[in-house]
Amino acid sequence: MHKTFRTATLCDNRKSKTCTAFDKLRPRACRGELSRSIENLKFVLLVGALLFALSIPAAAQQAMLYRIGVILPGGPLYETVEGLRYGLKELGLQEGKQFTLEIRDTKGDPKVAEEAARNFEREKFNLLYVIANSVIAAAKSATVNIPIVFSAGSDPVASGLVTDFATPGGRLTGVHYPVKDLTAKRLEILKEMLPKLGRVLTLYDPKGKVAAEGVALAREEAKRLGLKLIERQVNSVDELRKALQEIKSKEADAFFYIADAVVVSQAQLIIDTAKAKKLPTMFQDQSLVAKGGLASYGQNYYEIGRISAKYVQRILSGTPPKELKIETVDSVELAINLQTAKQLGVTIPPQVLARAQKVIK
Repeated sequence: MHKTFRTATLCDNRKSKTCTAFDKLRPRACRGELSRSIENLKFVLLVGALLFALSIPAAAQQAMLYRIGVILPGGPLYETVEGLRYGLKELGLQEGKQFTLEIRDTKGDPKVAEEAARNFEREKFNLLYVIANSVIAAAKSATVNIPIVFSAGSDPVASGLVTDFATPGGRLTGVHYPVKDLTAKRLEILKEMLPKLGRVLTLYDPKGKVAAEGVALAREEAKRLGLKLIERQVNSVDELRKALQEIKSKEADAFFYIADAVVVSQAQLIIDTAKAKKLPTMFQDQSLVAKGGLASYGQNYYEIGRISAKYVQRILSGTPPKELKIETVDSVELAINLQTAKQLGVTIPPQVLARAQKVIK
């Protein structure tokens, strides 16, 4: 008698890699292959999900573009903005990728400053960078919530911009550099440069608090030095231009800069007019000496902008302005342009020239 056996068809891995997961009659080897395939698929999906998750913060960071509104009176104060750009670059922030600067030049008009600040806040800019006390005051009064980093040439506490240097309070902080406080020393150096100096012309806007205080200091120092201070009050850029045109020959021996937003906005015009009328000039910022002014005594505007960058960076990173103490820049430089001196027929005394940190030959 022969017995008939029914044999199950085996899955031959050597011939086929395909196994049916629902065929319970398949041998254990086939089911193991399927298990490994599923595990591999799970691993691939896990790695993909992880890489996708990691890419989200980077993409979000690249998409974050901070908008900074800049308000200034113009003139040499553009050097401060260039310093700010460089300082932010030093801190790893790239213009066009992490931040943009939108600049409003007020030409010394407080109403323009107020309008610019109001518009920046309305358009949801992240921060304002404002230069010159009168412009800072205008921006503060015109806004409510937007943080403000300033570059102030006069005491920001005495000006009512902040409550204290160490703990500013509110939404303003920044850098202070004493322009007004150097008025007397600047006039004294001008007298040393020009021993025969007798009459000094200055222009200023009487509405500006800083300018009015600066003129008072200049009067006092002029009296001490035996000089006559010729004052011309100008309430606008148009009045300033008219005053420059009306300067008479031999009316003054030199032009002396008083810290004023209207005047600084027209610094290049003052330099050109003074050279045409053979008037030596004394300014605050050395960038004006490079542009034809005879001399300057004061802080470096570019460096002030560079220092300001750390305030901008920290506020954009989430630090409240009220927690950032105000820094005062005390370092000053004397700059002299010997090319201009030659054009004016002026000889700078050796003892003054030896004290200059920058000499343009």
